Amino acid sequence: MPLPTTARVVRLTAEPRGLPVPEDFTVAEEPLPAPGPGQVLVRNRAFLVFPALRTLISGAGTGLPVPHVKPGEALFGPALGEVLAAPEGGPLRPGDLVTHLDGWRDHAVADAARFTAVDPDFPLPVALVSAASAGYGALTRCAEVRPGDVVLVTGAAGAVGSLAGRIARLLGAARVIGTTRSPGKAQRLTAELGYDAVLVPGERPFAELLAGAAPDGVDVVLDLVGGEQLTAAVDAARQGGRIAVVGALSGQLDPRLPGGNSPAVIDSFRVVTLGLRLRGFTLLDHPDLAAEWRERLGGWLRSGEITFPWTPVAGIDRAPQALSRLFTGDTFGATIVEL
Repeated sequence: MPLPTTARVVRLTAEPRGLPVPEDFTVAEEPLPAPGPGQVLVRNRAFLVFPALRTLISGAGTGLPVPHVKPGEALFGPALGEVLAAPEGGPLRPGDLVTHLDGWRDHAVADAARFTAVDPDFPLPVALVSAASAGYGALTRCAEVRPGDVVLVTGAAGAVGSLAGRIARLLGAARVIGTTRSPGKAQRLTAELGYDAVLVPGERPFAELLAGAAPDGVDVVLDLVGGEQLTAAVDAARQGGRIAVVGALSGQLDPRLPGGNSPAVIDSFRVVTLGLRLRGFTLLDHPDLAAEWRERLGGWLRSGEITFPWTPVAGIDRAPQALSRLFTGDTFGATIVEL
């Protein structure tokens, strides 16, 4: 079959005022260059919609590991694709599945080194698009869950948090507590995804809710939210508590904030006297993690010890609406556009 010569691409048309809306984006059909020497052509099957895009498209935040997206530029992010053309003698062949970061388009051309092959026996390839590896990495490399720990996961209903509860349990946690904005999502997290209790901030002061769910405190915090929830988590930490800060949803979901900060008040006296460890975590700091995560996730999926919750979105034309739904809370697990 002839190779495609055009691609559909999602581009930012205007810097959003507050939370992004579909009108801030356009889906355009554009010329697709033929792959050059050492390049691979991929037809994307799926790509991830993720909250950090609010930061990237708002121009907010400094010291980011990836560039901002300016008006007129294409969005990007984790994707799963099928190889259509690859260099002869290279590791990839037409028909291979690969993961990469050229999502938000239906076809991509890039150097072969930017693509990672998916094992043909991997049980659910679309799960590799999710950002859940950040939760696994934070719980193993940063907060180091130990048998018997009480673990708190803030923002538990998203792509990272929805798997983190079961991961913490598999790593030996005795009790896992989550937070989410929706009572319906809280019910699903406890019924399906390994959480013992899930708190819905706003019903009562969050510190009060946390004290009721963990009266003796928490050993590990996987924080995806920041703000008031991080404040309360530090106040509830036990001696030697480990806090891994992975996300900043309180800032990214707040239309009053620019999307590049998530202020929180931290009791530094408590950090000192209890010997708390509070660290930020990014996957870029742990290049050894990817292969380990794929192996463990594949094993857990095969055994049924983990299920992968996700909200499918049909077609690239619905991708801008999917991003809006992410911020209004109308999704569960990973939000993935299927092509």
